[in-house]
Amino acid sequence: MELLVRYLDRSNSISSVMNQDLIKEENLRDDLKYYFMSPCEKYRARRHIPWKLGVQILKIVMITTQLILFGLNNQLVVSYKEENMMALKNLFLRHYSGMDEDDYSVAVYTQQDVYDSLFYVLDQYSQLDRLSVGPIGYAEDEDGKLLPITICKEYYKRGSVTPSDEAYDIDSELETVCMSQPNTANQSQSHNSSFFDLDFYRLVDIKITFQLKGINLQTVRRRELPDCYSFYVTITFDNRCHSGKVKIFLDIDAQSCACQDWKISGTAQKNTHYLLVFDAFVILVCLTSAVLCTRSIILAVRLLQRFSRFLHENYNRKVCEDDQSEFLNGWYVLVIVSDLLAIIGSILKMEIQAKSLTSYDVCSIFLGTSTLMVWVGVIRYLGYFQKYNVLILTMKAAFPKVLRFCCCAGMIYLGYTFCGWIVLGPYHEKFEGLSRVAECLFSLLNGDDMFTTFAQLKDKNTLVWLFSRAYLYSFISLFIYMVLSLFIALITDAYETIKNYQKEGFPLTDLHKFLREQKDLPVEEESCQTDVHVRHSVFCCCRRVPENDDVILIS
Repeated sequence: MELLVRYLDRSNSISSVMNQDLIKEENLRDDLKYYFMSPCEKYRARRHIPWKLGVQILKIVMITTQLILFGLNNQLVVSYKEENMMALKNLFLRHYSGMDEDDYSVAVYTQQDVYDSLFYVLDQYSQLDRLSVGPIGYAEDEDGKLLPITICKEYYKRGSVTPSDEAYDIDSELETVCMSQPNTANQSQSHNSSFFDLDFYRLVDIKITFQLKGINLQTVRRRELPDCYSFYVTITFDNRCHSGKVKIFLDIDAQSCACQDWKISGTAQKNTHYLLVFDAFVILVCLTSAVLCTRSIILAVRLLQRFSRFLHENYNRKVCEDDQSEFLNGWYVLVIVSDLLAIIGSILKMEIQAKSLTSYDVCSIFLGTSTLMVWVGVIRYLGYFQKYNVLILTMKAAFPKVLRFCCCAGMIYLGYTFCGWIVLGPYHEKFEGLSRVAECLFSLLNGDDMFTTFAQLKDKNTLVWLFSRAYLYSFISLFIYMVLSLFIALITDAYETIKNYQKEGFPLTDLHKFLREQKDLPVEEESCQTDVHVRHSVFCCCRRVPENDDVILIS
């Protein structure tokens, strides 16, 4: 009787342990299924409101609205700078036609024209208050005195040139001599005549620098506070080539700042406060999104550890890389990065709005990149539909092959780039620089601007002309007929593979079989050797019926 009791106790203990293991297994399966469900399926299963989805939708609307508001404001800043650039060129450059020639504004060819253009700048600067129609004036120092205009000339230390005798004596060391003068051009010409006595054989360049102040009043129409600007103007007479052509450049470095003494009536101040509150709310939404996504990543890591422990205890094997990648959701990483960029961009925008910073370009990069990532992240929710999910799976399947193919094709492309630059650069404007050559070849690769590229080549050298024809014909034939065709073929092949898998079924890994309640998990490693780029993603198909693809799951 005692043996029977012991046997029954042992059987009960074994059965209780087995029941506990089954319960743990079912709990693990339920948790995995729930994790990989769509937001709608999670709501149906446990009545949990999809907060993360709601936050993402709200974030898309708010970040896009923020970007549009900032872009409209940035357009005013850009137009103000461009129009001031054009106004200053017309004010200070003699015989300026209104259009730049290549990379310079004006060119002069005689010594008298150089002197006239130089003194014209000084004369225009001295009477700027009477000439300019815009709110622009001279800059002052801390003591309230007008900042002088500075003229610097750079020339060879010593030199004499006799072209008729084909003789020259040049000291290549450069010297720079500068002078500052008040706002009167006539006195400078009489008192500093020796400074303006130019030896054009030695002269390298002349630079005239001065600082102006301006106020951008057009923002008042948008009910925003105007910005004050400091314009650092540099006018350069470039004689580096010594070719008989002196190029004249005018460059402006415009820096905005908060106005020191201002008073404005109306709603501009109130409108600024509203924008600051809106930006702060965007930051709050992005922080919430980042926290929720970080929480999901932590939950995924814990589920991976539980599943790994289960496989090790029951089947004495490890989780393969394919299954591990299912838990490492790249979409969450993308969302977190976009949130961080949006937060930084919003902080910069608030500082710009409060006139504490002027980094429009840096703020634009952060806000633009974050908005791009936010809209790309929408594809994650479209992935819950099998018909829309084809794009995502095709991109994942084709990306590694396309990347390797582009590396090989890039070597050929770089070869053509360097060859075209060194050979055709002196004879064709589109091949004058490496970046321009790369852009020209990319245009040719896409079938743009072909005839003009052929026609604009100068046929002064017959050998170069023949080489250019062989160069262009070979590049176009190779890249359009072969490289592009192979590129498209790689993507088409990946698409066909995905379509076949959707019809016949995707290769199953241990995780897929476990979620489908298949008890016969194989011990071999073959189930993990599926192609990571073409296997079916768990979070896109888990416990779904294909007939429901036409039903919107996101609510």
